[in-house]
Amino acid sequence: MLPAIKDYRALARRRLSRFAFDYLEGGAEDGRSMARNLASWGDVTFLPRAMVDVSQVDTSVTLFGRKQAMPAFVGPTGLNGLYWPQAEQVLARAAHAAGLPFVMSTASTSLLEDVRAASPGDLWLQLYVQKDRRIAQSMMARAQAAGFSALMLTVDTMVHGKRDHDVRNGFRMPVPWTPRLLADLLSHPRWCLRMLRQGGSPQLVNLARSAGVESNIQKQAAAMSREMDMALRWEDLAWVRRHWQGPVIVKGLLSAQDAQRALQAGADGIVVSNHGGRQLECAPAPMAQLPQIADAVHGKMHIFVDGGVRRGSDMAKARALGADAVLLGRAPLYGLASRGPQGVAEVLEILRTELETTLRLLGAPQATSLNATFLQNH
Repeated sequence: MLPAIKDYRALARRRLSRFAFDYLEGGAEDGRSMARNLASWGDVTFLPRAMVDVSQVDTSVTLFGRKQAMPAFVGPTGLNGLYWPQAEQVLARAAHAAGLPFVMSTASTSLLEDVRAASPGDLWLQLYVQKDRRIAQSMMARAQAAGFSALMLTVDTMVHGKRDHDVRNGFRMPVPWTPRLLADLLSHPRWCLRMLRQGGSPQLVNLARSAGVESNIQKQAAAMSREMDMALRWEDLAWVRRHWQGPVIVKGLLSAQDAQRALQAGADGIVVSNHGGRQLECAPAPMAQLPQIADAVHGKMHIFVDGGVRRGSDMAKARALGADAVLLGRAPLYGLASRGPQGVAEVLEILRTELETTLRLLGAPQATSLNATFLQNH
């Protein structure tokens, strides 16, 4: 096991092709939103309590009536097949072994039915809504039939943010053959062999099945990006409710006003998120927005936050500021890309042990007891 998440990131950078690592790591435009996300966790300062019995600590939380090992989810990320074959199955199994839910992306490279067959754990579906809403209806119906327990509706991706690194690398699916790409691939033979074992470029097979699109990544990508429903409104949450039996979480909110609108529209939870800094450049960091959002809707709905979680202590900070849990995006993928299934398991274990250490040093025997009194100037 490596010492910290940043070590898995460094190893992933060496082992992935350049365009694959840039797709995993990069943010929108000049990367200011992503940089702000990462910096925001360091802006929060703890205020520990002394002489508290922490011989036993409990990192678990209960969300939507289900107990889980720590206040985190393995969150939704797309095109994971770029990093390891059968990536979603690997992530789902690792999440279950760690006692966490796994949120599967619409842009996954595995069928949700195959992920369910691979893991008996708690599975959630992340949903994008296309202009042809029959695609989303099919996705929801398939997930319900497979026993997925919650739906995470993402609302900050009407169009894809401009990602300079992808333009610079000529990244699109299928990946175009260029001398630069050939040199990149020749310098990463192990990664190339893994891609060949899964049949070459990963496919958006989950979306393709619900969209009725053939096995052509260009058509799949078009269905994903150019066909998004840009007319989606708060009133449409009622339409989602008609097709989903279970909790509905709205992902991609950054203001207290929108959090209150989500509550009024009937959402069971929200994710305070700027999409990992990959969409709108110069967006505020979710952690910076969390306190005001928690003040507006705390206790009335579940609040989750993402954007740059790299330490177990980040989970403690999020809980203290009013979030119920964090979403893990890039961190598990660093483990996946660097060491496969073992790497994902190790990353989740590092985060758990770091959280346990933080609780002991804070004088907080239970993760559920964390609040603003454990923070300085909050």
